[in-house]
Amino acid sequence: MRVLGGCGVWPAAGQACSGYLIEQGRFRLLIDPGYATLPKLLEVIGVEQIDAVLITHGHPDHCADLNPLLRARALRDNPLLRLPVHALHGAIDRVLALDRPGMLDDAYTVVEFSAGKRLQIGPFVVETWSLPHSVPNAGLRLMTGGRTLAYTGDTGPSPDLVDLAKGADLFLAEATYAEDVPSDSAAFLSSARQAGELATRASVKHLVLTHLMPNSDPYVAERAAHRGYAGTITVARSGTIVDLDGSAIVA
Repeated sequence: MRVLGGCGVWPAAGQACSGYLIEQGRFRLLIDPGYATLPKLLEVIGVEQIDAVLITHGHPDHCADLNPLLRARALRDNPLLRLPVHALHGAIDRVLALDRPGMLDDAYTVVEFSAGKRLQIGPFVVETWSLPHSVPNAGLRLMTGGRTLAYTGDTGPSPDLVDLAKGADLFLAEATYAEDVPSDSAAFLSSARQAGELATRASVKHLVLTHLMPNSDPYVAERAAHRGYAGTITVARSGTIVDLDGSAIVA
């Protein structure tokens, strides 16, 4: 997994919001193309090399750069084939409506799914859960080649999170705050401390903290997570690469 961005809410200078590139063989799956992720993607591969997109929910810090991604595929001398975009019902309607009607229609195919359903996207089997957030949000569990990656999207506390993360080789967990989530957001967002406690309950092998508030101190988040989890922890930043075998490279 290559992290394109790990900021929540808005991208800090030189960083990007949620965005993750998952590769298996020659298949490349882009998860949550949030603000400023396209430039980070283009530092690594061309837009023609993306095979599918999967989006957890409709907040712009998770899907805004779908628009420039589609523009880059459509507004060229040799337009690319339609890109499958997997999303919950209505989640990306506002992003797709940013341009004049019909301008990008040939650039994508929306593949709607309901949280709770199992999907097949290329080589990935994807199990999904409906998790609590201020808009509908799908937690994801991707399985391929005997390895498992679990991802919360953005979520508040839920008993389903243990099933989502259980035994995962890699657990990508929203950790907007280090210790305590403000009371007005406690039902819809999580902390690094909660992510660490959950990682222990679910027996995950490697915890990756993501969606930190911009300009947060990553070491504070990591220390908070380690209070509840003794395993390997990585804080997601643009350029971080984490293999499902547990190794991590931070650019």
